[in-house]
Amino acid sequence: MKMKKITSFWTVLLFLCPMIIFCCTDDEYKVPKGNTALFNDCIKRTVGPNMVGLNLEFAYAMALGPEKGKLISAQVEASIAGAPETYLEHRSFYTNMSGVDIPITVGEPSTTNAAITKVIFTSDTCAATLRYYYRIPEEARGKSVSFTFSAEASTGEKVSFKSDSYEVAKMDMQLDIVLSDNDKCYLSVADMTAYNAAEAASNSAKIDLVYLYRAITGISFNHALVSPSNTEYLPEVTLPAGVSNRTSYWKVWGLRDRHLARLQYGVYVDDLDFQKMDFTGAPDYGLDMKLESGAWVETSDRKYRAYIYVNNVNNSTREMTVSIKRYPLN
Repeated sequence: MKMKKITSFWTVLLFLCPMIIFCCTDDEYKVPKGNTALFNDCIKRTVGPNMVGLNLEFAYAMALGPEKGKLISAQVEASIAGAPETYLEHRSFYTNMSGVDIPITVGEPSTTNAAITKVIFTSDTCAATLRYYYRIPEEARGKSVSFTFSAEASTGEKVSFKSDSYEVAKMDMQLDIVLSDNDKCYLSVADMTAYNAAEAASNSAKIDLVYLYRAITGISFNHALVSPSNTEYLPEVTLPAGVSNRTSYWKVWGLRDRHLARLQYGVYVDDLDFQKMDFTGAPDYGLDMKLESGAWVETSDRKYRAYIYVNNVNNSTREMTVSIKRYPLN
């Protein structure tokens, strides 16, 4: 029985050998040919809320087989015409070994006609990736915007790519407002600016917070933002006539909104954050405001909510620099 099993094994192996040899004699492997027809693709490069005055940035790629022809033009049509700063790069970029983007000029600087921005190619190229910078206009606030990217080749082929729709935030922002004790110390959320006493008297209904610096023994007062209504925490401050608003105020730490802080943290305050805020029981002041701290506030007339971020504090000059995102409630 054992000899029979061994014989059967070698019989099967000898039968398979010619098949194995035959299978190993296939033609030499060839790299399959890629698609030579004109094609395109697009990605959105920017992250975070889409805000009026900022850019939406895209990378638009297009290519066709080099033996077929070259690129003639590329364009982008926005559903809402962008601000004048909108443009389509006339340079294609590649990233070198050091991670640096290197530009190569491939066409003429873009031209914009209403909502269409276009580049005419001047180099003999069959592939390019162009960056599109759409400066969000005031007309888009609180609305959706979308884009149609398209390209044309010397072969007569045309391709297009329809983007998703992107919501533009209702909120706006103001950067680097310098508050100074006994000078520009009256902060208006409505105007997103700081006033001195004389200016505050002329805008009394819009003054939401008073900035002051006090080094008081036994109390961590230092840099503070206080509602005009809370005179207990406004020592030695004589308020201009009519300045009396009570502003709801939640002090926070570690919320380093990237738009306001311009630091490495990928954190963003968005419209939804303002909509979800609850100011029930909120105090009307914040003491000992430190660098990179912040505050959620709601104005007494309930027209606005805002996030105030502390960019800088200076004990010597008795100053504090803040940046604001403001959301209209109506």
